[in-house]
Amino acid sequence: MTAGRRTGVSFEQGVAMTEIDFGAINAYERYKLMASLIVPRPIALVTTLGINGVVNAAPFSMFNMVGEDPPVVMLSINRLQDGALKDTAANILAGKEFVVHMTDEAMASQMHACGERLPADVSEIERTGLHTIPSHRVAPPRIVEAPVAFECVLHETLETTSRYVFIGRVLWLSARPGLVDTEAWRVDLRQYHPVGRFGASFYVKSTDRFAIDAPDQVSRSGSIDKI
Repeated sequence: MTAGRRTGVSFEQGVAMTEIDFGAINAYERYKLMASLIVPRPIALVTTLGINGVVNAAPFSMFNMVGEDPPVVMLSINRLQDGALKDTAANILAGKEFVVHMTDEAMASQMHACGERLPADVSEIERTGLHTIPSHRVAPPRIVEAPVAFECVLHETLETTSRYVFIGRVLWLSARPGLVDTEAWRVDLRQYHPVGRFGASFYVKSTDRFAIDAPDQVSRSGSIDKI
């Protein structure tokens, strides 16, 4: 690639590759490339509690597990175009607590609807027909319909010009009955069907699973039952 050019083509071992200099393109172009190529991404449907007592629920796919000792997850929330904070970010900064829910196929449409921008005094829970119950360790409630909920306290915060990155330490896990075997510490995948983000309004299912060099995890029918 010639210096100063945004893009170009190179040949690696005889294969033509599109080359893009991230330092020469703008933030929107970087976002489009990264969000469309780093897929599928797990989705965190996050509940927080506003200072007005309103329960906020919003989905974020810039999310993942970071480690288990301590048990921490990462949640990245961008600022709005006017520089203002999204309700979830403002609530986490104020209350230092949040609950991360995994979304399955049955509640995917409700999760997506929670992404609509609403006034801070309007709860997405009520608008989408979801229901909540009290959490065990944190003030924000859990969503009843979600198969999995991780109750988190704010462990660390990273602020950039465009977003906040929150590291949450998991205090408590709640899972749908029959999903987790707490003696073998295995998850029954026959009862767990999370969806992933594939960019824009596109999502993917996780039911088409396969194993590589793991015969002990695959039944004779070829399905993966537990991990």
